[in-house]
Amino acid sequence: MIVVTAVWRAFVTLYARAAFALKRWLPKGLYARSLLIIIIPMVLLQSVVAYVFMERHYQLVTRRLSQAVTQDIAALIDFYEAFPGQDKAEIISQIAQSKLFLDVDFLPPSPLPAPGPKPFFSILDQTLSEEISRSVKRPFWIDTVGRSSFVEIRIQLENATMRVIARRSQTYASNSHIFLVWMVSTSLVLLGVAILFLRNQIRPILRLAEAAEAFGKGRDIAFRPRGAREVRNAGRAFLEMKMRVERAIEQRTAMLNGVSHDLRTILTRFKLSLALMPNTPEAQDLKRDTDEMGRMLEAYLAFARGDAGEPAAPTDIRALLEELKSDTERQGHATAIEISGDPTVIVRPNAFKRLLSNLVGNAARHGERITINAAHAGRWLTVTIDDDGPGIPADKRDDVFKPFFRLDEARNQDEGGTGLGLAIARDIARGHGGDIALADSPLGGLRASVRVPA
Repeated sequence: MIVVTAVWRAFVTLYARAAFALKRWLPKGLYARSLLIIIIPMVLLQSVVAYVFMERHYQLVTRRLSQAVTQDIAALIDFYEAFPGQDKAEIISQIAQSKLFLDVDFLPPSPLPAPGPKPFFSILDQTLSEEISRSVKRPFWIDTVGRSSFVEIRIQLENATMRVIARRSQTYASNSHIFLVWMVSTSLVLLGVAILFLRNQIRPILRLAEAAEAFGKGRDIAFRPRGAREVRNAGRAFLEMKMRVERAIEQRTAMLNGVSHDLRTILTRFKLSLALMPNTPEAQDLKRDTDEMGRMLEAYLAFARGDAGEPAAPTDIRALLEELKSDTERQGHATAIEISGDPTVIVRPNAFKRLLSNLVGNAARHGERITINAAHAGRWLTVTIDDDGPGIPADKRDDVFKPFFRLDEARNQDEGGTGLGLAIARDIARGHGGDIALADSPLGGLRASVRVPA
């Protein structure tokens, strides 16, 4: 029992390793895997059919043909040895030429040539040699390589050497390759048809994936369900989900606009009332509280709205960064920018500007030097913002993205604000299909890296 268990465990381990190794080499795409599902059974079926044909039919036909030629040669030898006369060799040659289609000569006695090289595919040599040994039972020599269309056989007799030249088609099935040609040609045609139909079935799935990916990035592309019934059902489900999401966003936006209007009306009344009051220290404190309340209201609404309704458009990232550089330099911060790759990217301009403005504003609030690097490589845009400020502890870098979180120690991201700056920035980045990461900066402060598809 212990031995059986150990063998079973070894087998399971070996199977798991083989499956893992095979999985690494298998294609990942649905189109390539579907092709393998079609190609592998077809290749296996053809291999089995070809093996059975070559092993059974081809070898049997070759043996029957070789046996017939060998029996003809044995009959000619018996006729040569049984009948006397000087002209029997000539008579036998004529009979063999006219009736048996064999070229027969009787040469003076001489040693047989040395065995020649064997061909790689030596089924004819093997079968013909076996039949001659069984039927003739005399020393012989065969050559199936010298002349491609003929087979030469020499048999040593008592007082002569019999040379027989036969056509190759008389000794083995020479037209068997036609079967293989037809089989391979038909398979290629069927494979081409399968690839064509399979590509037409895969295309709607790829189109659905593109539409879903574009919708996740805030872009809108034309999409209509096509393909098989299951793919069309998935496409219709996606469109219904998209409509529900857009309707929910519109309702939320309308509600926020109403709330914003009502609250701004009340704040305006407060400001008018304060303007009519005497300019006392208490009135100035109330004005500061009212201004802070207005800023908080704008931050809340910006975070809740998320700028999701803005369409994506080609945007010049160089012009956007130059504008941010001018703003920070007016505040007295040394700022350097560097851009590599195509400066034109497809993003939501206002939302992406708000994202970078929040990050650059945090860097300017807590550092003196700022470096902005933008790299557009392939389908991704990466923007890094470095500063020389106090930085953020590594264990707090995930917490600072939480709404209303304030860091009271070395660095306060929203000093005088609401604690929503980084939360809004990450929400915008993820709305583009990307994300934001924080790390240590080469300048000694914090590095904020934004990576979005563009």
